Amino acid sequence: MTHPYTHYVEEFVKLQEEAREMPLGDFAPASAPRLMDNAPRVLVFSPHPDDESITGALTLRLRRELNYRVCVVAVTQGSRVDRQEARLQEMYGACHFLGFELITTRQNGLASINPKTRAGNPDGWATSVETIAQIISYHRPSFIVIPHDQDWNSTHLGTHHLVVDALKTLGPAFKCRIIETEYWHPMSDPNLMIQSTAEEVADLVAATSFHKGEVVRNPYHLTLPSWMADNVRRGGEIVGGQGEATPVWNFATLYRVRDFVRGGFETCLKAGRIIPTGGDLAAVFKIQ
Repeated sequence: MTHPYTHYVEEFVKLQEEAREMPLGDFAPASAPRLMDNAPRVLVFSPHPDDESITGALTLRLRRELNYRVCVVAVTQGSRVDRQEARLQEMYGACHFLGFELITTRQNGLASINPKTRAGNPDGWATSVETIAQIISYHRPSFIVIPHDQDWNSTHLGTHHLVVDALKTLGPAFKCRIIETEYWHPMSDPNLMIQSTAEEVADLVAATSFHKGEVVRNPYHLTLPSWMADNVRRGGEIVGGQGEATPVWNFATLYRVRDFVRGGFETCLKAGRIIPTGGDLAAVFKIQ
């Protein structure tokens, strides 16, 4: 049976097939404002190379609209030793394309960053925590980006706890705003929905495509627009309120924003916040 939506779905499939033939990575850097020497810092703790691009809608806007310095920490370089150096080089390309800086932890990245190691190898875990604490202490970020604590993938879970454990070693005087991301498992209580333009999504897709070894295995870059489209459906009610009208947007990403003060998390948004293209990012991400 043919009806108007047949054409819609067939065109969607056609676009996916065409996109599979497009080149991967190696694009000239996208345009971004020149950084000031004293630009506020955003530290993104990326569990794997590619997470910085997949969940990077907000950090891309912070870089372009507020001219914040976005520094991506390569927590791990993947579990395959034979691919670790290549994945780091792919990550350099993606970050350079987006106007982000890249920070490494040690040669080949940290290993076994997961809840099992945290519970069963306290000495090894403590060494990794110290490495992360040193990075945070050196850069003194105003904002830190980590996966949320239920993001399913063991390295995403490990990265969340690794950074939080490191923050707790810095003493009660340290404070910053924490931005939690989702990918493998949706958050039950995100409090921020960020709109992205078609151009921004295209840049995130292009950046993800720099991770050639991963997207050949699983085309994360091609499914990114669909995921971001579905985030509009979820966020319209979960962030905006059940039964509220969903914004007429094409793309969005959901986050949870909290403050880390006096060694723990505190609420910083009294209600969910929806920030459209051109909206006031500084209202949530101003420097205290």
